[in-house]
Amino acid sequence: QVQLVESGGGSVQAGGSLRLSCVASTRTMYNLFWMAWYRQAPGKEREFVATTGRDGLTNVTDSVKGRFTISQDNANTVSLQMNSLEPGDTGMYYCKTDTCCSPFACNRCPYWGQGTRVTVSS
Repeated sequence: QVQLVESGGGSVQAGGSLRLSCVASTRTMYNLFWMAWYRQAPGKEREFVATTGRDGLTNVTDSVKGRFTISQDNANTVSLQMNSLEPGDTGMYYCKTDTCCSPFACNRCPYWGQGTRVTVSS
């Protein structure tokens, strides 16, 4: 079992910035986590935002390219720097683990956090 806690959400005006963080914790032997960010706007389905992978490469969805940056801060923390926010970025932002690694192996491990709310006003 892996617990994810997101933080950093809030209310900003269009053009503003927020930095989201997600911290993973576990009592298992996992000590390295590769994670992704998703978001869900009111009345819409949850959508992919950004991910960071074991190969060191990052991927962000087209709608946030040039504005959002995902970074793996340490073995169990990932951040999402969001600049030039737009009203369309409003929603709940969720952290999800993609891969969890112990000293012995890496496995797919899809756990979700509870989310942090982002509201962007025009």
